[in-house]
Amino acid sequence: MKTTSLFRRFLVLSGLIASVGLAPAQAQLRVEVSGVGSTQVPVAVAAFANEELSPQLVSTIIRDDLNRSGYFRMIEAGTAISETAPVNFDQWKTKGAEALVVGSVSKNAEGRFDVRYKLYDVVKGAMVSGFQMDAQSHKLRLTGHKIADDVYEKLLGIPGIFSTRIAYVTKAGNEYHLEVADADGENVQIALTSKEPIFSPTWSPDGSKIAYVSLELKKPIIYIQHLMTGQRTTVANFKGNNSAPSWSPDGSKLLISLSKDAISQIYSINADGTGLQRITSSGGIDTEARYSPDGKSIYFVSDRSGGFQIYRMNANGGEVKRLTFKGGVNISPRISPDGNTLVYISRREGGDQVYSLDLVNGQELRLSDTARDEFPSFSPNGRYILYATQLGRKGSLGIVSTDGKVKQKLSLQAVDIREPTWGPFMK
Repeated sequence: MKTTSLFRRFLVLSGLIASVGLAPAQAQLRVEVSGVGSTQVPVAVAAFANEELSPQLVSTIIRDDLNRSGYFRMIEAGTAISETAPVNFDQWKTKGAEALVVGSVSKNAEGRFDVRYKLYDVVKGAMVSGFQMDAQSHKLRLTGHKIADDVYEKLLGIPGIFSTRIAYVTKAGNEYHLEVADADGENVQIALTSKEPIFSPTWSPDGSKIAYVSLELKKPIIYIQHLMTGQRTTVANFKGNNSAPSWSPDGSKLLISLSKDAISQIYSINADGTGLQRITSSGGIDTEARYSPDGKSIYFVSDRSGGFQIYRMNANGGEVKRLTFKGGVNISPRISPDGNTLVYISRREGGDQVYSLDLVNGQELRLSDTARDEFPSFSPNGRYILYATQLGRKGSLGIVSTDGKVKQKLSLQAVDIREPTWGPFMK
């Protein structure tokens, strides 16, 4: 791992300018998909009746979401089918479909759209799910994502993540943006603008805030950006470096790294900047700490054994256990929502790649096929990993399934993308 990558969060920054709320961005992410899941469900998504009346084709959004996931094989549906139309299940069986999605769109007098949907199990000849949503025109894309989420969950038994959001940092010329987008790269909005780099963004558990690192006073300081209002608050501005923020599961605290007592150590702090407590006291650098989903453990990076490796300890201190042994450098630990899998960046044979470690059986798996990877982040359902990578001379984003079979590349023309983080399920 390059030193600039490993210590990016410790660099001295200047010139930050906060934006007010979320502003639309002109460029949209380009998504390229390769590979398929170990199993694929054949599903037909019919055009929704009268959806041409709306500015967004809901059925296309659903179809694209499911296709991009890698776990569905799309069956040609042909003409539009309303949720009230009778279904000839034998006909769909002949086409090879095991599931069928149908629906309709209508516009009311207030200009809002009524979206209705049904999901059928073709094999059993029965309706599996269905609901109605009332949406403004700018919310139609979200409506499509929510329907795709429902289809994903009903057919695979795992919550879908199409209606979730991602955040990342872009660089164009001498300007940096903290941007928020839908999981498919659409609906990009600018949360923060800076003349200098923005580091280590991380979502709050409720999805309303992002903590990040910047320098207002010629040193790294940790801030929280409130996405709806544009307000920002200072969390940590102690002597030395303030870096590597991450949230507690309940959103009340953050783990941070501070060098106020000479060498970087891990602390906890309330989200309002009070209640600072020291967690580690080692002779080496301790940083990049993350809570386990239950809040009882902390995963972190330390060079206490010589090189940077990943360790686990109780959240209130106590016994420390080393978890990684292969690779000269292992950093950026992230724990899956179920607490059973650790993902991280490992430096091996001159490359930096995304690896996973099964914490139950100890099995390790290389997930990425690129060689300059950084900052992995789990999807909230635990099935995908978002990470930063380098393609040519430009930074881009990658998404890989936890079995390594489905891969996506997200890029912007003439723009570097880095420091990604996947947001939570939204209530």
